[in-house]
Amino acid sequence: MRETSRAGREQRAKPKAAPEAATLLAWYDVSARVLPWRARGGAKPDPYRVWLSEIMLQQTRVETVLPYYAKFLARWPDVTSLANARQEEVLSAWAGLGYYARARNLHACAKAVVAEFAGAFPEGEDELRRLPGIGVYTSAAISAIAFGRKATPVDGNIERVMSRLFAVEEKLPAAKKTLSRLAAEMTPAIRAGDFAQAMMDLGATICTPKRPACAICPWMDVCIARARGDQETFPRKTAKEEGKLRKGAAFVVLREDGHILLRTRGEKGLLAGMTEVPGSEWSAEYKESTKAAPVAGLKWEKTAGVVRHVFTHFPLELTVYRTGVAKRMRAPKAMRFVALGALEDEALPSVMRKVIAHALEIERKPKGRRK
Repeated sequence: MRETSRAGREQRAKPKAAPEAATLLAWYDVSARVLPWRARGGAKPDPYRVWLSEIMLQQTRVETVLPYYAKFLARWPDVTSLANARQEEVLSAWAGLGYYARARNLHACAKAVVAEFAGAFPEGEDELRRLPGIGVYTSAAISAIAFGRKATPVDGNIERVMSRLFAVEEKLPAAKKTLSRLAAEMTPAIRAGDFAQAMMDLGATICTPKRPACAICPWMDVCIARARGDQETFPRKTAKEEGKLRKGAAFVVLREDGHILLRTRGEKGLLAGMTEVPGSEWSAEYKESTKAAPVAGLKWEKTAGVVRHVFTHFPLELTVYRTGVAKRMRAPKAMRFVALGALEDEALPSVMRKVIAHALEIERKPKGRRK
């Protein structure tokens, strides 16, 4: 019955015309979002700003990126100044934005552009892809938006628009090639960058994942999924397997002069180069213990509850232990005490900020109320 219904919808879904790039560009000319990295009033796009925004926007919402973008631009207004920064500074400024490999690659890319291209980003997709952190999507976005070349970046927004426009039944991620081909076939030789940004805006503001505003869409009359009435079911997706829960311990050492014990993670793996509270390994087999404590012989208080955080591939639960030490205590090897008031300057990922906030909340509660 369900298959018959789908077949009936498909027979009825025959728009009279094919979608045209010119229609979308006309909409974009009056409806484009005003974003700080976009050139306006006929100004020439700045490749550095385009690149910086595209790296930040990977898997991150625009509203989240805006304050980080402004902070980076104020501190490092061009690729040379960013290349000359210390990696620790870049990681610290990035802290909280997530997916920290992007920050390391951002810094490495800036250095490569200065060293190999005298501070000028290359225009072609092939050359761009040879730079750290720049893949197929980002190279196409920079080439099209910053340099006006005919290139077709395809992000999640554009995949959704294409899948609905042509009612692509193939499931993601297998459908990526088909959706990219459809988008490339529509990309005009002139204004390719505007066309890419127009599709991004369409997906972000009208062709949204839920409750798309089809009635005001410039491609309303030529969208096959809308004609069928099942636009919200696109794109088709293969169900993702949830990662296995990992657990671990975090040890918060608070010195009586208002300092906290921290260390820097290794240069490889998850959260590489970031600052953290000392702790145990994270694993599905973790059993509660203080064996991994950074200082032997201290009395540890296990705080109530756990700190939960979700990474891309797995959820995490951390048991937080805390203790207080005298002002005269020195940090163990490869660790350091940092003033609580200076934590904003540390490259602390979100999970570690949660751990510290949890421990400090317990510290502030009257002892009689700790449960």
